[in-house]
Amino acid sequence: MSDLDLRADLELALDVADVADAFTLPHFVDRDFTVDWKTNQTEVTEIDRQAETLIVNSLAAQRPDHGAFGEEHGLGGSETSRWRWVIDPIDGTSGFVRGIPVWASLIALTFDNVPVLGVVSAPALGFRWWGGVSLGAYVSARGTERSISVSSVNALGDSQVCVTHNAGWDRLGLTDRLITLQQQARRSRGFGDFWQHMLVAEGAMDVAVDAVGVAPYDLAAIRPIVEAAGGTFTDRHGEPTHLHDTAISSNGHMHDEVIALLN
Repeated sequence: MSDLDLRADLELALDVADVADAFTLPHFVDRDFTVDWKTNQTEVTEIDRQAETLIVNSLAAQRPDHGAFGEEHGLGGSETSRWRWVIDPIDGTSGFVRGIPVWASLIALTFDNVPVLGVVSAPALGFRWWGGVSLGAYVSARGTERSISVSSVNALGDSQVCVTHNAGWDRLGLTDRLITLQQQARRSRGFGDFWQHMLVAEGAMDVAVDAVGVAPYDLAAIRPIVEAAGGTFTDRHGEPTHLHDTAISSNGHMHDEVIALLN
């Protein structure tokens, strides 16, 4: 993986994120959309669907030999390519529809089903994060750009943790473990979705525990940024993957301790 030259692909992903932001942000501000419900009882809007089409078409125009997979429209492009773009047009739709600015377009590139670069663009917050294999990790906000890295906090009692509780943790019988984690940390917050993991990558949070039920398109862009920032990204069992339905990111120092506590 370290031999990959992803600079041109990253530039493409950043350009496509600009296109997505220019489409999604005005609709968020103007509130000119309708809300439907999927079979899994999560919200979706025509803005989600149209944004995914816009992103995938923009990528396909420059990478016609690549595959694509999106939350709203599924597989597209080459189904046999080792390269596949994984898209979540609006991560945080539940916030988007309520006027909460914590949502983002997630654009990831995978090679042999391993995420190698990610772009997370949150125009309503005014922030964008990106990173990947041999690319480093960066954040831009309000005209400034800087490299990012995870924190050096190495004791749970000194840490800031972010926990996203949902009914999935109840079904696993692990809600009490989440509470114990929060009680053992110095401070607990609940930012949710992509943002908790980007705060880990920035070094602002030390551990982020996502909801049960996340999907590959929720995580594919997150993992390479966290890892490029020096962090650790796994499922709740400690397996480094974006393909399972749980996700934990951390600065790495307390990752094994958190995994053990949750199991």
